[in-house]
Order: sequence, then C-alpha cells, then structure tokens
Amino acid sequence: MHWLFGDQLGPHFLTPGEEGPGPETPLLMIEARSVFRRRRFHRAKAHLVLSAMRHRAAEPGDRVTYVRADTYRQGLARTARGRPVGVHHPTSHAALRLVRALPQVTVGPARGFLVPMTGFAAWAEGHGGKRLRQEDFYRWVRRGHGLLMDGEQPAAGRWNLDHDNREPPPREAASLQVGRPYRPREDDIDEEVRHDLDRCERDGDVSFVGRDGPRLFPATRTEGLRALRRFVEHRLATFGPYEDAMLAADPVMSHSLLSSSLNLGLLDPVECVERAERAWREGRAPLNSVEGFVRQIAGWREYVWQLYWYFGEGYRRSNALGHTAPLPDWWNRLDADAVRANCLRTVLAQVRDTGWTHHIPRLMVLGSHALQRGWDPAAVTDWFHRCFVDGYDWVMLPNVVGMSQYADGGRMTTKPYTSAGAYVNRMSDLCGPCGYRPGDRTCEHACPYTAGYWAFLDRHRELLAGNQRVARPVRQSDRLADLPDVCAQEHARGDAPP
Repeated sequence: MHWLFGDQLGPHFLTPGEEGPGPETPLLMIEARSVFRRRRFHRAKAHLVLSAMRHRAAEPGDRVTYVRADTYRQGLARTARGRPVGVHHPTSHAALRLVRALPQVTVGPARGFLVPMTGFAAWAEGHGGKRLRQEDFYRWVRRGHGLLMDGEQPAAGRWNLDHDNREPPPREAASLQVGRPYRPREDDIDEEVRHDLDRCERDGDVSFVGRDGPRLFPATRTEGLRALRRFVEHRLATFGPYEDAMLAADPVMSHSLLSSSLNLGLLDPVECVERAERAWREGRAPLNSVEGFVRQIAGWREYVWQLYWYFGEGYRRSNALGHTAPLPDWWNRLDADAVRANCLRTVLAQVRDTGWTHHIPRLMVLGSHALQRGWDPAAVTDWFHRCFVDGYDWVMLPNVVGMSQYADGGRMTTKPYTSAGAYVNRMSDLCGPCGYRPGDRTCEHACPYTAGYWAFLDRHRELLAGNQRVARPVRQSDRLADLPDVCAQEHARGDAPP
C-alpha cells in the first residue's frame, strides 16, 4: 500500500520513480480525529482540509481506501494489518517521527517542491551553513531550473524586480480594477464535512475559531487548475506593482490565492511558475509581475521549506529577544470587534472570516504587533499555523520565528520586520478612518504601531544597535525627548486590544 497524507493530494505524488507507488498500488488515506483535538484550528481550515481529502478519495477508481479513525496509528493498523506501506516524506517533524517509528512503513523522498533536500544541504554547506540568504538561494534555483533565464543571464538582465513591485494602492481606489479570483462551488461532500464538524463541536470533541463558509479555496485538482488558469489569464498582469499594498475593501487585490492549493499538494510548483513564465514570453503579463510571482514560489516558498528541515527541530525554541508574554484571549478568539486600531481590526476580521490574508498584513500588521508586544514566538507560530488555511508547521515555523518575530537573531533575515504606523499609512488606505494617527507617539491619538515601534527599539537597543539595518533608527530614538513617556505608555497599554 501507499499512504497519502492530507497534503499529498495531487497527481505528482503518484508518478513512478524515487520510491513512488506503481500504477496499481492500493492507496491509503487516514482521517485522524486526533489532529483537530491537538489544536484549536480555524473552522475554515478544518473544512478545507477534510473537503480536499474526501474529494480526493471520491475520485473515480477504486485504488483509495479511506479510513476514519481516532489516530493515524489506529487507521494504519486497521487497514494495512502489518503489510508493507510506502509514504512520501511528510511535511512536519511530528509526522516524520511517526512514520519512522512504524516498522512496516518505508519513507521515500519528499515531493511537491523544486529542490531535493540533499541539493539544498549541499548548497547550504557551500555557504558554510551560515549566510543562507533567500536572494542567493532564489538565484541558484532559477539557474538550476532555467526559470526566467536568457542563457546564463536573468531575463532582461535583472534578478530582482522588487523595486517595481512596491507601489502603494491607487489613490481614491477602494479596489483594484482586476478580474475576480476563482471561487469554487460547494457540493455534497462540503455539506457532509460541515455537518460532521458541527456535530463534533456540539459533542464537545473539538473546538474551532473563526467562521466557516462558503468554502473559498480549491479542494480538488480540477478546482486548483481553474484557480491557476484564472490567475494567470486575468490577474497576473496586475499582481506585481501592488503585491505589497493593502486595501480595506479588497483584501485579495491581485494575489493568486494559490498557497492553500500548493500546500495541499493539489498543484505542483513547477506548473505554476512555468505557466507564469509562458505568460510573460507570450506578452500576456509584464516581467515584474511574473518575477514577483515566481519569487514567491521558487524563492520564498522553497526557501522556507528547506530551512524548516535544515535548521532542525531545535529551531522552534529560538527566542533571541527573550519574548515570553502569552497571547491575549482577544487575539486567540480572533475578536476583531474588540480592536480600535483600524488596520489591525480590519486584518483580524479578514482572518476571522476567511482564514486568509496576504503576506504584508501577516507580516506588517499581525506579526509586527506581536513582535512589538513581546509575545512568545512559539505561541505566535502556533497561532499562525492554526488560523490560516494555508498554514502548516513547515510554512509557519521559519516564517514566524525567523522572518516575523526575529526570534532566531538573524539566521534567516537581516533585521526585525516591524515599523511605525507610517509604513501602513503609505501602503494602504487603512489609516485614514482610524481613531489613531500614525504620526503621534503619545496621548489619546497615539498610533499603537508608532509608539510600539519606538518602545520595541528601546527595549532591545543593546542588541539592535550593532545591526547595520536598524542602527540608524536606534540612534534616532536617542533624540526623542518623549521616549520615556512613550515607553511608559506602551507598558501601561500591555496586551489590551489597541
């Protein structure tokens, strides 16, 4: 038998080679109730995962045995009954420990990524295992896979078009003038999933946060391909310039919404980047938009996956800033209505209602607030894992510990990613209607991000003063006559909703 985990759902997990299953090999899928008891997941995430698994099992043919059990071990024992079982390398340390502890299970190489783990390890060791910067890795991947390359040189002579992709949103625009994203239609399987989750909650077996439905993201290979095609044909061209911008009434903007489909294994990253490149070469999308999208997948997604395994399980305990405060209840409940700050209220409501928001709200609104407040990075990582439809341990551990919370002290990034309210004001329409003012540090209208930023720098000035990328604002803080008042104000604010 060959065991498919719930994030190994596409055809590229069944192609022969590298210990893959044969064309007649029986397939096993296990829906383990214990998964949802371990964490309080977003209801939309639970729905999407179960819907995708059950849709995969319902595909034509009789190869799949679908087992509902309390645990993976119980499902495997009941079905395999001691017979040999193969499985592709799972996507979490916990799952890998499980399959390696089962004597009948043979673990094959990972699939669903562009670079083998051994290839990344060789690249990392070539850099001394230390300066593992995403930009260097991204260029190495593009060379190795011939992505956006003209011979030995990058397309148009430039590796990085970030400079062209940092535009604020159009003035006076409530939304981008762009084709709508693909949205799937629910079916009987979705109705069954919703009924089962309702019953589990009523029985007190599990508890969820957030709202559920209607389902917004693909749960089948067909839906994933439709979403990819809609993005490439109608949305990719406008993706690049505004990929870092935020609009309150248009949280999706031109983003692809493909992360959950990639992370469920419905789409192969190769087909995504190749279709995007083809659109550029055929004159259907500009290079800056295509390069920005390719960077997200072949650069960032791939980089995060590789660092998750290369840094090992101990990376989870990184806490260079010594942040230990627990997450407040309002944050855990996704209680956006308790928040006054318009940017945070808007973004937290997006997470509550859909289980998704794009990378800049995640980093510069949610992550930045957690960093400024000194919350435990392990707890913040777990929160992102639970509350996002595309959140998995391998996704969130490097993204949060390394990128968002700077808990690794700079192993992954060169500086803490946080800012005063001026950044959000420049890159969004969120500050205009807010009761706080991004330029105010103290008193009634003091922006919690602006005041929080200066208090954060002051708290960690000894560590950050030696960092070239933040040394200047640390020195600037010495000239703020009201800095003691700012720090006292933020200490008194504590973890109350801002």
